[in-house]
Amino acid sequence: MSAPRVRRAVVVVLDSLGIGALPDAKGFGDAGSDTLGHIAAACAAGEADSARRAGLPEWLQRSGPLRVPNLEALGLGRAARLATGRLPTGFDETAPMRGAWAAARERSPGKDTVTGHWELMGLPLQREWGYFTAPVDSFPPALLDALVAECGLPGWLGNCHASGTEILKRLGEAHLASGKPIVYTSADSVLQIAAHEQHFGLQHLYALCEAARRRVDAWNIGRVIARPFVGDSAGNFRRTGNRHDYAVPPPGPTLLDVLQQNGLATVGVGKIGDLFAHRGLDEEIHASGLDGQIDATLAAIDALERPGLLFANLVDFDSEYGHRRDVAGYAAALERFDARLPELRARLDSDDLLVLTADHGNDPTWRGSDHTREHVPMLVSGARIAPVSLGLRDSFADLAQGLASAFGLAPLAAGRDLFE
Repeated sequence: MSAPRVRRAVVVVLDSLGIGALPDAKGFGDAGSDTLGHIAAACAAGEADSARRAGLPEWLQRSGPLRVPNLEALGLGRAARLATGRLPTGFDETAPMRGAWAAARERSPGKDTVTGHWELMGLPLQREWGYFTAPVDSFPPALLDALVAECGLPGWLGNCHASGTEILKRLGEAHLASGKPIVYTSADSVLQIAAHEQHFGLQHLYALCEAARRRVDAWNIGRVIARPFVGDSAGNFRRTGNRHDYAVPPPGPTLLDVLQQNGLATVGVGKIGDLFAHRGLDEEIHASGLDGQIDATLAAIDALERPGLLFANLVDFDSEYGHRRDVAGYAAALERFDARLPELRARLDSDDLLVLTADHGNDPTWRGSDHTREHVPMLVSGARIAPVSLGLRDSFADLAQGLASAFGLAPLAAGRDLFE
């Protein structure tokens, strides 16, 4: 099919919804990973039923097979079959389609959030990030000593690879007692700093992360992440919605830059602004929680009167359920999004486009707590979109190239038109 001409495009990233391991996944330790497939199989086997606990939202208390009929009708199962050769367990071969679907491979070397988003916007990574690979004593002493001296810190805690929730349970009380921030990393190119919002101070944490951002360039690190938390003991520490990501600016133009230069609107919802170092965006809208992020996206669509792109990230799939290896929670979140998907589609005018995609995998059945190197779905719907397969794509950048064509812009440097 040829690219439709559009007035507005809405791209929603279901953060970490991978649909099967990439051919090179073995090199990342991820051969056999399959975020969607393994969730669907666990649900069908009765292994993803939520424990009934007071205080949980009703939608988090789920049981039985995975039920995502709206995503299925937009081609999620068929996109997964392009990647793996099979439909996820419980998906219907005969379900009528209401959109076009594709599976895309990441060309960039990596499986992190920044890399995935940049490639989705037409800028594949040419050089691999630097990493802090040592499981303990992960950060160079020169880096930590410089931060202690510059920011007047009493020292640090952690300095290791860790899950964000696990390290709060282990070191949160020591942080309160000592005033030392908790520094940790993962398989991503990242330095994360956790500190208590009241006892350490949110602005103090941000200033520390800004200092770290300036210094980690020497190691070619993609992101520094501020991880504020609240609570008074290991049993009730919880991270807040005041997370802030400090990313390297993209090393070249992205679709966001090109749209903005051509007078088209660019709006980011969620952490999009952080991931692009606040470049190429007319407006940034922050929200926390899955429903909050969906609500913010709906309100942004309603407010977007000019032609252009709304780019939203729904981070909770990744941060709340993927990294925490919470299969039941991830399944419930998918079902919650699916139940609200008709609200998104109802906001579309006849010349609008909706794209649902992801930036990497994070298989909640997989070992460890890190991302997984997987294909991602590209589900395209709108009044002018025929229900056809768009095939197996060689780069996430095909999305940006397709959108550039749909907006009537010149071709970008990377990718092949998604609609060709």
